[in-house]
Amino acid sequence: MERLVATQQLLLLGFFIVLLFHSRPAISQEVENETEFNYEANGEKGPERWGEIHSEWHACKNGTMQSPVDLLNERVEVVSHLGRLKRSYKPSNSTLRNRGHDMMLKWEGGAGSLEINGTEYVLQQCHWHSPSEHTINGESYDLEAHMVHESADGKVAVVGILYTIGRPDSFLSSLTDRLRAIGGTTDIERAAGVVDPRHIKIGSRKYFRYIGSLTVPPCTENVLWTIVRKVRTVTREQVRLLRVAVHDDSDTNARPLQPINSRSLQLFRPDTEQDNQTP
Repeated sequence: MERLVATQQLLLLGFFIVLLFHSRPAISQEVENETEFNYEANGEKGPERWGEIHSEWHACKNGTMQSPVDLLNERVEVVSHLGRLKRSYKPSNSTLRNRGHDMMLKWEGGAGSLEINGTEYVLQQCHWHSPSEHTINGESYDLEAHMVHESADGKVAVVGILYTIGRPDSFLSSLTDRLRAIGGTTDIERAAGVVDPRHIKIGSRKYFRYIGSLTVPPCTENVLWTIVRKVRTVTREQVRLLRVAVHDDSDTNARPLQPINSRSLQLFRPDTEQDNQTP
């Protein structure tokens, strides 16, 4: 009898361990099946209806810390205490996938990390939205890259980079052939070889910081957002290579702006004197 009880207790403990593991918040929560949702305005699966499609997507409709937002100067608090972005990226094997709503470059086992407030966030993947999801003073841009990071306890931090039409982006240029190869595919991962995320240019110490959400269902909140202030350039052909992933008539994969509500919106601007003393 005692052996039976002990066995039952072990089984129960195992069940709770499995449950805890699977309930851990992670970037894998992003819905990747394009048939689940789309970007068609006022459509049955469009952004206005995401929160009604599945009960677990309720934050898309009822959340109070949703992304993207307009980075409006009038709301921004300029600060110098946040510090530079502490990036420790490294080359890593990767795959490219056309998810039907975006192109995703995923690093196997992560590609280094980003440290924010003493927490290490491992770089997991990068994907692109066009036009940009975030705006600055109401101005939209042609493209936005999202570098998605995850901490050991499942917290998510995203670095967003905005682009306007101009000179080619060298990182995307290095991926041109591989992006063309998957343009007509869906849900097929292709090996992309070793890719160095240090080649993704940021080029600015200034950045916006706020707490928001994933911009695709289930719109999970408490995502730490960093939007680089400098707007970089990209060619129309590079945007086209990324936009071919969108398989509906909306011709966009950008979620509409969400209310900022009472959230803090900060702009990190280095103190000149301190910055000059920093190696």
